[in-house]
Parts: sequence; C-alpha cells; structure tokens
Amino acid sequence: MKKRGIFFKVFSYTAIFLVLLVCVTVGLFSQQFISFYNTSQTEQLFSTYRSLHEQLRGKEIDEVIIIAQQYYENNQSFSFYIRDADNTVIYSTPNLDIQDIPGKNNIRIMISVGENYILGASNREAVQTGYGDLISKSLLALSCMLIFGLIGAFIFARQMTKPIKSLAENTKRMSNLEDILYIAERNDELGDLASDVHLMYNKLKETISKLEEEIERVREMEENQRYFFSAASHELKTPIAAATVMVEGMLADIGDYKNHTKYLRECMKTLKTQSKIISEIIDIVNLSDGMILPSPEKINMFELISAVLSEYYALAESKEQTVSISLDENIYCCADKNWLGRVISNIIMNAVQNSPNRENINIWSKESKETVTLNILNTGVFIDKEIMSKLFEPFFRADKARSSGNGHSGLGLTIVKKLLDAMEIPFSLDNTDEGVLFMLEIDKLPN
Repeated sequence: MKKRGIFFKVFSYTAIFLVLLVCVTVGLFSQQFISFYNTSQTEQLFSTYRSLHEQLRGKEIDEVIIIAQQYYENNQSFSFYIRDADNTVIYSTPNLDIQDIPGKNNIRIMISVGENYILGASNREAVQTGYGDLISKSLLALSCMLIFGLIGAFIFARQMTKPIKSLAENTKRMSNLEDILYIAERNDELGDLASDVHLMYNKLKETISKLEEEIERVREMEENQRYFFSAASHELKTPIAAATVMVEGMLADIGDYKNHTKYLRECMKTLKTQSKIISEIIDIVNLSDGMILPSPEKINMFELISAVLSEYYALAESKEQTVSISLDENIYCCADKNWLGRVISNIIMNAVQNSPNRENINIWSKESKETVTLNILNTGVFIDKEIMSKLFEPFFRADKARSSGNGHSGLGLTIVKKLLDAMEIPFSLDNTDEGVLFMLEIDKLPN
C-alpha cells in the first residue's frame, strides 16, 4: 500500500472540514434565505397591485369588472382575480389558472377591497424564475467558497508540511551521518524543533567523533602494547640465550669456553646491558602511568649541556666529528634537571652515533620573551618520512642490522618523548637541507 504523505493528510483533512462547514452553513441558512426571498417577493407583489386596489375601492361590481379589464389590458403580464363576499370569482385574467393559485410554489396576496370584494394575485412564473436565479447564484457562491477554501487549504497544508518534510528528509540523512547545512527559516515552534534537532545531531556527531577517536586511541595503545611486549621479549630473550650458552660452555669446559675469565666478563657485560634495558622499560611504564612526576627547578642551560657533551667528546673524536656549541652562558630555564639532562644526553648520543664520520654536531639557542628554543643539528643524515613517526616507538631501529650490542637499545627516543611529554615541553624532529634538526621549546626564567 502506497504511503500517504503528511501533505496529503493535512490537505485532505482541511478540505473535508471546509466541505462540511459549507454544508452545515447551507443547512442552517437555506430556510432563512427562502423566507427572505418570499417576503421580498410578497412586498413587491403588494406594491404592484396597490394602484389597482386604490381604483377598485368603493366601486360597484360592474365598475369593478370594467376597471379590472382595463388594468389587465394595460398590464397584460399581470395575473389576478377578484371575488365577492360569497367567495365567487367575478373576474379573472385570461392568463390565470385559478386552480394553480393554492400551489406551494406561488407567491400569493389577498387584498380586501372594501367589505364586498377581495383582490387576489399570484406570480408563479416569477417565483420559479427567482428560485432558479437564487439557486444558481447560491451554487455559484458556494462553488467559489469551496474553490477559494481548497486553494487556502492547499497553501496552508504546504506551508505547514514544508518544514516538517524538510526536517524528515534531514533526519533521514542524519541517520546516515551525512553533513547537513541548516539555515533557520521559521521563528515558531516548528523552527525551534528543527533547530533543536540539528543541535542534537551536531552534538551527537561530536560525541561519535570523540568515541571514534577514543576507540582508535585505545586500539593504538593495545597495538603498541602488543608491539612493546613482543619487541621487549625479543630484546631480552636473545642476550639471555647467548649468556646461557656461554655459561653452559664454561661449565662443560668446551673449547674456548675454558677461558672462564673472558666469558664471565662477556656474561657480565650482557647482564649489565639487559639490566639497563629493564630499567628503561620500567621508566617508560612509570612515565606512561604517571607514577613519577617532574620536579622543576632553575637550570643554567649552558652548564647542563656542557656537562652532557663531556660524555660524548671521545666518541665524536673517534669519528672525526666536530661538536660546536653556540649558547649564552646566562640562559636559565625551568624544568626537571635530571630529566632534561637525560633528554639532551639521548639526543646528542643519537646525533653522534647516527652521523657519518667527519660531520658536524651543532648546538645553539634562540630566545623569545618567554621561552628559549634549543636546537641540536647533526649534519650529513636524512630520515625517510615513512619512518620519521616511528622513531619514538619502543625498540624501533631504522637500520635493522643494528642490535643492542652496538649500543642501541631502541628505547632512547621513546624515553625522550615520554620525559618531554611529562614536562609539557614542545619538541620536533625534522629534516633540513643540512641534516636532522631536533628542537625543544623550554620556558625561560629571568637571569
């Protein structure tokens, strides 16, 4: 069955109501209209025969008949009769049928002419013609009323249902989460309803968007956790297996493993490396859970960076690298000294280790009114965009051939990111024409 729209229903109900209203109006006032018409016709009939009545007053029967005949000859369209006191018709116009005078469709008058005569008249044809005109005019008026009423019902139904249909179409699109441009067109309750629906839809979309972002964040966290545990188990399993082989070889005095001193040192070195990795893993977990918080203090940037650089001069010299620092000795900032020192140490270590021989490590600062930007550039290197965002993931190594045995645990930049996020220090890692630039923006303190 075809679904009826709201426009059809509103228009139909309004049209039916108008038809019923017209019918009730006709039923209530039809008799009043007919009575009014008959009264006006009777008054007109009286006025028509008033002159004849005046001429007949006080006359004898012979004179009455003569006057009546002369009046008819001058007014042959009139129909009347005269009867005496005995109810005997003494004169009747030729065009009058006495038998039809009592008919219900006639307008009749009876005028007393003195004490002896009565003048009677009827206008049946006029009544029939008048009734026809009255009915035709009434039908025309009713038809006009219905036509104008239906036009008004159509306009009313369209104006009433247009915003509802528009709202219904929009809600259908809303169910598909489509973008909808809402323009307020009405200032009544329908306009308020449409505004509330669109406001609710926008809030719902925002909520859905936030939920999707939260779901995606949780999914990423779960994926990172799976990757972290998988990578951590691999990083820990391989050295432990190597240490186990060395211990078993020493216990069995097999081949070169008889040199216990040599392989005990190797085992100790492996255990220290694993202990460092485990400590870094614990630090990452604590930083992620917010179990440890920074302790901000006033720091001299030049002194902090100089102390960190002293640990890497030997490694830089072995690779014939040049380390230059251009920093004001009186720059002070507010941060956790140990955490910031660890961040700078990891960044410089990555710069020295990943830069080719005979390249430069440049460190300088830019000051603003409230912050100081620390720049650390290592030349001669370039990081692919595909792996740039992955550098801060645990155990990620751009060079798959490198292992923790080469001094890379794969957790350095992960710890850098966790520490900087915990201290709320903005940072960036980008490629430049000269190399890779790491920037930190730290709150500055007065000297």
